[in-house]
Amino acid sequence: MRRPPPPAQQAGPPPPRPAHGSTRPEPDPDPERQQVYNIIPVHDLLADHPSLRFPEVRAAAAALRTVGDLRRPPFVQWRPHMDLLDWLGAFFGFQADNVRNQREHLVLHLANAQMRLQPPPDSIDTLDASVLRRFRRKLLSNYTSWCSFLGRKSNVWISDSRRLPSASDHRRELLYASLYLLIWGESANLRFIPECLCYIFHHMAMELNRILEDYIDENTGRPALPSLSGENAFLNRVVKPIYDTIRAEVDNSRNGTAPHSAWRNYDDINEYFWSRRCFDKLKWPIDGGSTFFVTTSKGKKVGKTGFVEQRSFWNLFRSFDKLWIMLIMFLQAAIIVAWEGKEYPWQALEDREVQVKALTVFFTWSGLRFLQSLLDAGMQYSLVSRETMWLGVRMILKSIVAAMWVLVFGVFYGRIWTQRNHDRGWSSEANKRVVTFLEVALVFIIPELLALALFILPWIRNFLENTNWRIFYLLSWWFQSRTFVGRGLREGLVDNVKYTLFWIVVLATKFCFSYFMQIKPMIAPTKSLLRHDRVEYEWHEFFSNSNRFAAGLLWLPVVSIYLMDLQIWYSIYSSLVGAVVGLFAHLGEIRNIQQLRLRFQFFASAIQFNLMPEEQLLNARGTLKSKFKDAIHRLKLRYGLGRPFKKLESNQIEANKFALIWNEIILTFREEDFISDREVELLELPQNTWNVRVIRWPCLLLCNELLLALSQAKELVDAPDKWLWYKICKYEYRRCAVIEAYDSVRHLLLQIISYNSEEHSIVTILFQEIDQSIQIEKFTKTFKMTALPRIHAKLITLLDLLVKPKKDLTKVVNTLQALYEIAIRDFFKENRSTDQLKEDGLAPRRPVSSAGLLFEDAVELPGLDNETFYRQVRRLHTILTSRDSMHNIPTNLEARRRIAFFSNSLFMNMPHAPQVEKMMAFSVLTPYYNEEVVYNKEQLRTDNEDGVSTLYYLQTIYADEWKNFMERMRREGMVNDNEIWTNKLRDLRLWASYRGQTLARTVRGMMYYYRALKMLAFLDSASEIDIREGSRELASMRHSGSMDSSETSPRIRSLSRADSSVSLLFKGHEYGTALMKYTYVVACQIYGAQKAKKDPHAEEILYLMKNNEALRVAYVDEVSAGRDEKEYYSVLVKYDQELQREVEIYRVRLPGPLKLGEGKPENQNHALIFTRGDAVQTIDMNQDNYFEEAIKMRNLLEEFRHYYGIRKPTILGVREHIFTGSVSSLAWFMSAQETSFVTLGQRVLANPLKIRMHYGHPDVFDRFWFLTRGGISKASRVINISEDIFAGFNCTLRGGNVTHHEYVQVGKGRDVGLNQISMFEAKVASGNGEQVLSRDVYRLGHRLDFFRMLSFFYTTVGFFFNTTMIIVTVYVFLWGRLYLALSGVEASATSNDANNNKALGTVLNQQFILQLGLFTALPMVVENSLELGFLAAIWDFITMQLQLSSVFFTFSMGTRAHYFGRTILHGGAKYRATGRGFVVQHKSFAENYRLYARSHFIKAVELGLILIVYASYSPVATGTFVYIALTFTSWFLVLSWIMAPFIFNPSGFDWLKTVYDFDDFMNWIWYRGGVFAKAEQSWEKWWYEEQDHLRTTGIWGKYGIVYQLGIAAGSKSIAVYLLSWIYVVVSVGIYSVIAYARDRYGAREHIYYRMVQFLLIILGALLFTALLEFSEFKFADLFTSMMAFIPTGWGFLLIAQVFRPFLENTIIWRTVISVARLYEIMFGVIVMAPVALLSWMPGFQSMQTRILFNEAFSRGLQIFKIVTGKKPKVEVFSAPKVMDDCHRLKMRLKVFKIEKFSLGPKRIALCFAGLKA
Repeated sequence: MRRPPPPAQQAGPPPPRPAHGSTRPEPDPDPERQQVYNIIPVHDLLADHPSLRFPEVRAAAAALRTVGDLRRPPFVQWRPHMDLLDWLGAFFGFQADNVRNQREHLVLHLANAQMRLQPPPDSIDTLDASVLRRFRRKLLSNYTSWCSFLGRKSNVWISDSRRLPSASDHRRELLYASLYLLIWGESANLRFIPECLCYIFHHMAMELNRILEDYIDENTGRPALPSLSGENAFLNRVVKPIYDTIRAEVDNSRNGTAPHSAWRNYDDINEYFWSRRCFDKLKWPIDGGSTFFVTTSKGKKVGKTGFVEQRSFWNLFRSFDKLWIMLIMFLQAAIIVAWEGKEYPWQALEDREVQVKALTVFFTWSGLRFLQSLLDAGMQYSLVSRETMWLGVRMILKSIVAAMWVLVFGVFYGRIWTQRNHDRGWSSEANKRVVTFLEVALVFIIPELLALALFILPWIRNFLENTNWRIFYLLSWWFQSRTFVGRGLREGLVDNVKYTLFWIVVLATKFCFSYFMQIKPMIAPTKSLLRHDRVEYEWHEFFSNSNRFAAGLLWLPVVSIYLMDLQIWYSIYSSLVGAVVGLFAHLGEIRNIQQLRLRFQFFASAIQFNLMPEEQLLNARGTLKSKFKDAIHRLKLRYGLGRPFKKLESNQIEANKFALIWNEIILTFREEDFISDREVELLELPQNTWNVRVIRWPCLLLCNELLLALSQAKELVDAPDKWLWYKICKYEYRRCAVIEAYDSVRHLLLQIISYNSEEHSIVTILFQEIDQSIQIEKFTKTFKMTALPRIHAKLITLLDLLVKPKKDLTKVVNTLQALYEIAIRDFFKENRSTDQLKEDGLAPRRPVSSAGLLFEDAVELPGLDNETFYRQVRRLHTILTSRDSMHNIPTNLEARRRIAFFSNSLFMNMPHAPQVEKMMAFSVLTPYYNEEVVYNKEQLRTDNEDGVSTLYYLQTIYADEWKNFMERMRREGMVNDNEIWTNKLRDLRLWASYRGQTLARTVRGMMYYYRALKMLAFLDSASEIDIREGSRELASMRHSGSMDSSETSPRIRSLSRADSSVSLLFKGHEYGTALMKYTYVVACQIYGAQKAKKDPHAEEILYLMKNNEALRVAYVDEVSAGRDEKEYYSVLVKYDQELQREVEIYRVRLPGPLKLGEGKPENQNHALIFTRGDAVQTIDMNQDNYFEEAIKMRNLLEEFRHYYGIRKPTILGVREHIFTGSVSSLAWFMSAQETSFVTLGQRVLANPLKIRMHYGHPDVFDRFWFLTRGGISKASRVINISEDIFAGFNCTLRGGNVTHHEYVQVGKGRDVGLNQISMFEAKVASGNGEQVLSRDVYRLGHRLDFFRMLSFFYTTVGFFFNTTMIIVTVYVFLWGRLYLALSGVEASATSNDANNNKALGTVLNQQFILQLGLFTALPMVVENSLELGFLAAIWDFITMQLQLSSVFFTFSMGTRAHYFGRTILHGGAKYRATGRGFVVQHKSFAENYRLYARSHFIKAVELGLILIVYASYSPVATGTFVYIALTFTSWFLVLSWIMAPFIFNPSGFDWLKTVYDFDDFMNWIWYRGGVFAKAEQSWEKWWYEEQDHLRTTGIWGKYGIVYQLGIAAGSKSIAVYLLSWIYVVVSVGIYSVIAYARDRYGAREHIYYRMVQFLLIILGALLFTALLEFSEFKFADLFTSMMAFIPTGWGFLLIAQVFRPFLENTIIWRTVISVARLYEIMFGVIVMAPVALLSWMPGFQSMQTRILFNEAFSRGLQIFKIVTGKKPKVEVFSAPKVMDDCHRLKMRLKVFKIEKFSLGPKRIALCFAGLKA
C-alpha cells in the first residue's frame, strides 16, 4: 500500500481561512487554552462552567480519552490530550472542526443519557456500559437492517449476547458510534441518501476493525492502514465524487424543467445502494470509473433506480388501484341490480339471471388488473437494464397472465350462457357451469384471500416482510418488487380494528347512498331515453338509431360524483369521530375565565401533579398499578372529587411553587403587552407579606365575595357563629376573602399607627377581643352584625385616602377616629362606660386635654417608595369595594384564550414531568433565508398608497396592546410620547415585530423554552426555605421596582427577557442544566453574505444572538480559493458574552455549493449537524411560542418512551394556533380552515386512522432515528416541492410512528391577503400534484393495508384530486346539457315524458351537495363547537356566510383544482414566496388579472358562455324556475371565480381606483417592452411565461390542451359552426391586410393606409347589406355567430401555442400574438364590467369594507380610518415626513383634478406652510 504524504497539521483546528466579515484567530498550539466552545468546554474540564459540575459530563469526556494501548496513527504527532475522536480523525482524514463538533455532540448526548438512567448507576464517575450500548444500537439500527436486507454480515464486531462488556468492547462501541457520527457530520448533501452512508460506514468500519485487530497489510508487510488518509481525505475521496455525480444529475434536470425520468434525484442515487450491485460496481476505495458516476447520455450509465416518475393522471390509478377497482366493480354491480327495477337490491338478486350478470364484475376486475400491468410496464420500462433483467421478465409475465385471466373468464362465462340458451332456462347443467365459473373465480382471488388472512393477523405479515429469508422473498417476488423501505407496515390488532370499523361504516353509508340516491333514480330515465326512437337530431348522431350517446352524457356527471363523494362521507364521519376523540381527551372543558374560576382551586394541584416531578420509587413507574392510581388521581383532580388536593394554605411549599409559576406566566403576559399593570395586580398571586392565614387568590376570584358575605351576615343577624361561618365557608373564595380582609385590615391599622403609641395598644387589644370571641364561637353574641356595613364604609374611606398620590393626614386621622367611635360605641352589643373601656385598655388613659385628640400624633404613613405596602392597600381596596364579577378580565381576547387553553391542558392526560436533569435534551431548528428580522423605522412609518402606515395599522388592530405598551414605556422612564421614536425606538420596533411574522417573534417564542427550563430547574432543586424566602424577596424586589434594574440594563431585558423575576433567585446551576438540555439553531443560509454586504438583517440577527445566550446561527460561507474557485463551509457562530462579540465555533468544509435540491430542506440539512439532544423540533420562520406552553415541553418529550400501538413514536405531532386570524375576514376564514385541519383533522389521522404524516412544523422528531434515515425532509428538485410531508412519508415507510398531542400548542402565522393565500394554495396544490408522481405515494398506496390506504388517499392527494373532480363535474354536467339541448334530444325527450326531469333532479341534488361547501365547513363547525361551545360555533358559521366565506372557499377550490391538474400534466411546480407582511393595500386590476386569468377568469367566462347559450336554446330552460334550479350553483361558481379577487381586495369597489386600474391594465397590455421587461410590466412577457410549462410537456399532454376546441358549439347548425371557421380565416386575412398596409404605408404615405382601411369598411358594409337583403340573415345572427366565433379563435390560439416551436419564426406568429392580445383585452373587459358597475353604484364600497374587516369592526375599531387613510389627530411629525408629503401633494395637484387626499387636515396645513417656505 502506498504511504500517504504526511499531512501538515492533523491535530487541533485547521489553519485559518478568511471568512466573510471575520478572520479566525491563529490556532493556539495548546488546545487547553482555546476558549471558543459551543455549549460545554469539553476541551477544558477544569473550566468554571455551570454544566461541568455534573459528574456525567466528566464521565463521558473521560470515556473518550481511553485511547490506552491503541496503535497510534502514523504521520501525526500524538499529544497527551488527544482522544478517540482525534484518533479516528487522524487515521481516516476527517476535518478537525468536524471532530470537535462531534466530540461535543457525543459528550453531551452520553452525559444526558447517563443522567436519565433509572435506577442511577453505582458509579457516577464512569460512563455506564448500558448507556453506550443502547446509543450504539439506536444509531446503527438502520445500518444493521440494511446489512440484513442485502445479506451481508455487519462489520460491527461486538457480540450482543454477553452480559458484561469488557473495557475493550466499551471502547469499541465508542469507536463505532463516533465513526458513524464523523461520517454523518461531514457528508453534506449525502445525508439525504442514508443507505449510501451505510455503504461508506460498512467499509470504513471494516478498515477500523483491521486496525483494531492489528492486521498486517499483505503488500507492505506493515500494520494495515485505511485506504484513505491524509488531510480532508474523507471529504475529497469519498464525499466529493458522489456529490459531484448528484450535482451533474441536477444540472441535467435543467433547473427542474426536464422530465423526472431523464435524471436521477436523491432517491434514485440512494436506491442504488439497495441492491448488491453497489458492492460489485462501486467497490472500495470508491472506483471513479464505475458506471454509477456516468451522468451524460453517451456510454453506459446507471439510469433511474427503483422508480420512474412519469407525468400522468394514470398515476392515481396505479398507486391506488385497489380503491378504483372497488369503486368501479360496485358501480357495475349496482347498475346490473338496479336495472331490474325492484324496490330493494336483495329482491333483484333472488333472480338467477341477475346473479349471473353480476358475475361480469370478474371481467372488470381482471381487465383492470391487465390495465394496471400495462401501465406498470409502460411507465417503468426504463428501469430495466442488464443488471435488472428480472424486473422486465416480471413486467411481461404479469401482463401475459392478466390477459390470460380475461380470456379464461370470457370462455367460462360464455359457456354458462351457451348452456342456458341451449336449455332455454336455468337447468342443473347450466347451474353447474355457474359453479365452475365460481371455482375459477376462487382461484383468481386466492391472493386476495391470503392478504385478508394476513390483514387479520398483522404480526405474521410484519414478521414475513421483515425477515430476510430467501424463501419469503421468492414467494412475494410476483406481487411486489423488493424494496428496503415499506416492509412491515402493519399496525397492531387494536388499531387495526379501530380504523377498519371506521371505514366499514363510511363505505356502507356511501354505497347505500350511491345505490338509492344516485344509481337507482337514473335507471328509469335511461331506459325511457334508450326506448325513445323518434329523436330528430339537429346535429351529428354518434350511434346510429340509438340514443346511447345522450344517455351516456346523462350518466357522466352522476358517475363522476359517484367517484368522488367518498371524500364527503369521509369528511362527515371524520368530523364526528374527531369530536368524540376530542371529548374523551377533555378538550374545551375550560373555555373561558368563568369556567377557570370554578376550577382554579384545583389548579395548583393540577400544576403540582403534571408539571412538578414527583419523588417516584425506582420501580413503580410504568406498572399497571401506578397507571391505575394515576387515572384515579386525574379523575379526582378533574372533577374535584374526594379532595385529592388539600386546601392550599398560604404557607405550603406547593402554594409557593404554584404562585411562582403562575406569576411568571402573568409576567410574560405583561411583557408581551397583553395585559395592563392593573390587570397584573388583579391576576397575580401575591406573596404572603401581611401574615394572612389563607392563600391569597388573585383578586379576580375574590371580587364581590366580601360584599356577599356582608349581606349574609346582615340577614342572619341572630344566627349562631357556627351556622354563619358554615354558610360563608360553602364558597372557598368567600372564606378566603373574609379571612384575608380581616387579617389585612388588622395589619394595615397596626402598621400606620406608630408602634410605641397608646393608640397602637388600643387597636391591638380591640383585635384581641374580636379574636377571643371568634375562638369561643361567641362572635355574633358579642357584636352587632348590623354595624358591619358602617365599618365597611369607613374602611373604604380610609383606603381611598391611602391610595391617593397626595396623602391628607388630617383626613386619615378623622377617618380613624370615626372608625374607633363605631367600633367602640356601636359594634359591641353591651355598652361599656368610659372607665370600663379604660380598664379594658380600649380607651386612652391620658387626660384628653393634655395630649390632643386620639390618633392625632400617632399616624405614620410609609413612604411612597414602599411599593409593597401600597400594592397591598390597593388589593385590599379592590377586595372591599369590587361589585362587578370581573368576567372580562383580562380584556385582551388572546390573553383569555391562552389562559383558558393552558388551564384546560393541565386537566388533560399527559405523561408526568421528569426533573429537568432527567428529561430528554432537545433542539429547535429554524430555516431562515432573507425574511424580516425586526421591522425598521422606515417600514413602520412609510404610508402605503392609501395613506396607512404599518404602525398605524397595528395600533388600530391591536389597540389595547398598544395602550399597554405605552403604559409600560412610561413606567420604564418615558416622559414624553414623542420619545417613542428616539429613546424607545428599539422597543417600538420590537413591539411591532412581535405582531408580524418576523424572525424576532419566532426567536422570542423559542427562547421561552430556555427560560422555562431554567425556572423548572430551580424549582426542582430548590429547598422549601429557598422557595419561601425567595418568594418573599421577590415580592419585595418586584414591588420596590428593583426588578428592572436587575443584572442587565432594561434595554437588553426588553428583548431577551431571558432574565425573568425568578432568575434573581437562581443559584447558578440552572443555566448549566438548561444549556445542556436545550439549544436553538437558526439556519440563516446567507448570513455570511449579509454580513459582507453590511445588510441590516445581519445586524439584527447579531442583536438577537447577543440577547439570547442559547441561540446559535448556522450559515454557509463562500470563500474564494483561487481564480474561479470557491470553497464552501458550514459555519456555526454564537455571541460570546465575555468577549462581547460574535465568535465562530465550527467551520466544516462542504464539497461544493449547498443548494442542489429544494432550498429549505438543504438549508435545514446543513445546520442539522449543529443541533443536539434526543429530539429536534422543526419550527418555521412564521411561528411563535408561549411561555406557559414551554413549561410542558418536558412532559411532551416523555411521549417518546410510551408505546402507541405496537411502536414508540418517532414524530410527535403538536397542535398549532393560527395567530393571524384577527387581521381581516379573509385571514379569519383561512385560520378557521387551517385550525380545523391542525386540530380535528390531525387528531383523527393519528387516532383511530394511524396515518398522520408530518405537515410542516411544529412537530418534534426523534433526532437519532431520523438522522440515520435521511434527515427531517426530502430535497429532490421539484418532486419534493412540499418537502415536509415527505418526512412523514419516509417515516411511515421506514416503520416509524406519528402521533398527535393536543395539550401543547405552538403559534403559527398564515397568509392574510387573497393573493398571498392563493399563492400558498397554489404551492400546496402543486406540491400535491408532484406527490402523485412520487415513489413514496406509490409505495404507500401498495404497502399499506386497504383501509389505511383509503385514509392515506383521502387525506393527501385524494383531497386535491376530488376537488378537481368537483370542477370537472360542473364542466361535464354543463357540456352534457348543452349537447342535449343543441342536438334536439332534450326537446323530444321532454315532450314525451317526465322521467327525464327525474334524472335531472338526481343530477341536481348532487350539484347542491357539492357546492354548498359543507365539505369544508363541517369540520370547522364541529371543532369550534367542541372548543368554543355549540352556539358560538353556529354564530361563527353564520357570520362567515354573511361575510361571503362561500365565495372564498369556492374560489380557492378553483385554485387547487387548476394547479393540481396543471402540475400533474405539465409540471411547473415551484416554491412561491408568499411574503408574510400585512395586507391592507389595494391590489391593482392588472396584478389580479395576471394571477387569476388562467386559473379562474377564463374558465369562468367559458362556463358563463355555456350557461348563456344553454339558456337561449334549451327547451327545459324556458321555465325560469327550472333554469335557476338547474344552473344556480354553476352561476354561483362563475360569479365567485370572477368577483372574489375584487370582493376581497381593499377598496375593490372604489370608483376612482377602478378607473385608474383600467388605465393601468391597458398600459400593461399594450406595452411592448424590451428584452429585460418583466411580466409585471409587459403583457407579452407574461403571456410567454404562462406557456412555459407547455415546453416540458409530452405529446399526450399537448394533445390534451387542444381538447378545449369543443367550445365552438354556438349554434344549432353545423354549417354555422363551419362558417365560424371561415370567419376566422377571413378575419385573420383582413387583419393581415391591415397590418401589412400599416407597416408599409403607416409612417410615410399615411393616405394609402387610410385608403385601405376605408375600402375594407365599405366592403364590409356592402356584404352586410347584401346578407340582410338576399338571405334569411337576421341581426341577432351576428351575436350567435360571435358566440361560435370567439371560442373557435381561442381554440386556434391554443393550437398555435402548442406548435409554438414550429411557428415562432414564421410570419404567422406575430398575428397569433396580436389575436391573443385582443382576447386578453376582451377577457379583461368582461371581468372588469361587473366590477365597474358595482364601483359606480353607491354604497357598495362601504359594504365591501364591512365584509372584509368585520372582525376588526366587532372589536370596536374604526377600520375606515385605515382604508380611507384619515389619520388620528395625534401624530408625531418629522421634517422629512412633511416635505415628503408636500412633494406628494404637489404631484397629486398636478396630475389629478380630484382625489381623496390621504392627508389629515393638520398635515395639509403643514404642507402648505412647507410650500410657502
